[in-house]
Amino acid sequence: MNPTPLLPLRNGQAAPLREVPELPLAAFRAAVIGGVRGGQRLACLCADAERRLFAVLADDAAGTLRVGRTQVEGPRYRSLTPDCPQAHLFEREMAEQFGIVPEGHPWFKPVRSHRPWNGAADPWDRPADLLPAVMDFYRVEGDEVHEVAVGPVHAGVIEPGHFRFQCHGETVFHLEIALGFQHRGIERALAGGPHPLTFKMAETAAGDTTIAHAWAHCRVLEGLAGVAIPPRTELVRGVALELERMANHVGDLGALSGDVGFLPTASFCGRIRGDWLNLSAEACGSRLGRDWLRPGGLRQDLEPLLAERMFPRVGRSWMETRDAVELLWGAASVMIRFEAAGRLDSVQAREIGLVGVAARACGLDQDVRRDHPYGPYGAHPVKVSLAQSGNVHSRAWVRWEELAASTHFLFEALEELAGTPCDPTPVPLPPLAPESFCVALTEGWRGEVLHLGLTDAAGRFARYKLVDPSFHNWFGLALALRGEQVSDFPLCNKSFNLSYCGHDL
Repeated sequence: MNPTPLLPLRNGQAAPLREVPELPLAAFRAAVIGGVRGGQRLACLCADAERRLFAVLADDAAGTLRVGRTQVEGPRYRSLTPDCPQAHLFEREMAEQFGIVPEGHPWFKPVRSHRPWNGAADPWDRPADLLPAVMDFYRVEGDEVHEVAVGPVHAGVIEPGHFRFQCHGETVFHLEIALGFQHRGIERALAGGPHPLTFKMAETAAGDTTIAHAWAHCRVLEGLAGVAIPPRTELVRGVALELERMANHVGDLGALSGDVGFLPTASFCGRIRGDWLNLSAEACGSRLGRDWLRPGGLRQDLEPLLAERMFPRVGRSWMETRDAVELLWGAASVMIRFEAAGRLDSVQAREIGLVGVAARACGLDQDVRRDHPYGPYGAHPVKVSLAQSGNVHSRAWVRWEELAASTHFLFEALEELAGTPCDPTPVPLPPLAPESFCVALTEGWRGEVLHLGLTDAAGRFARYKLVDPSFHNWFGLALALRGEQVSDFPLCNKSFNLSYCGHDL
């Protein structure tokens, strides 16, 4: 018996829209809140131009996604956020996109600063010259309390984002993060597709997470088209994803070392990251994995001879990675900084719906590759890495253990690929099922990536929703800074290393 009146689906499974339960608003609200209180996660909450609300709850224990919908009759409904904090940013986003106002939302603000797509009234009644982060910020009043504003323009080559600190001396009382400077209107542009640019927009939603987003998009299309992918092709996709994870985790560990002035690991990892990127480039022609995947298969298969040549290179890169990072754990000065900064406890992490590395660093035992297996991860399970302290050290340690697990996967996968012939060239997908619904999850290097496709009567996208792990995790960074020294912000920020454009879309 289902614990909620929602439809259980497998990761990447399509269903006719008529099978998705349409609940009264009160029952929908109770199902979402009850599911989250029962241990499920709010993976997605979104709306469409018809003011229909869709919820996707990830039931990690059962390995299913529970889906439901409701209809909002007017422009307002009772907010879920006071009873389900995981909904806080989703509800603000729906208000901005479609003018649906969650009454009682405790921190009702714009997310990306744009007018509602459907011509609805602007819920904030803003002036015509919309600018990101032009809003009222929370302020702490009191003697010697001062405000520090950082960004949106930062030193070096970095995406724009605004950070507003309320401080007493060096101690941070409150951090508010305002984004939206990278908003490109991807979700709105995807409506009406698939069209020639659909895949390119999906895979570049967050440029350093190309494979995770491309694979999630492929799985939505393949689910709606009723196409099964050969196991060898899925194994190549797994290699692509784990190479992406290796390059980014190595880069992050090097950057964390640089933030505390430990130059040996910082210098080595800067070079070694390039070695992992070059493996992707040799396999598909792009260091970031662009155009490696395609709906229905691959644009570039991994031929047996190439897989055989890559095997020893993975071994050398891993040995050099291990040597460089082990220097880090042996430096007492580094460990003191890492262990003292940016703590977030498991209760907070669970309440706000943290995902990925940041969640596992708080002891939350969740990983899409194990809990909602896809592609090769059923036959080639990956060890889930956990830490308990929720600080900078824990986030670094989880990355380190994931490097070892991903290397083990790469060895197994390349050995198998070297001994099997390539799959036939993929053919174009058949038309997508009309008036159908599909949700696909992948475990990107930051965490859970979600793509949701809803088709109309012609089999075109009536709504396409993307959720990058950064969307879940930016508020976690704000909580991790409470009670910390403002000078530790760069180190804490890097330990999360979230995407601005992945949030802004």
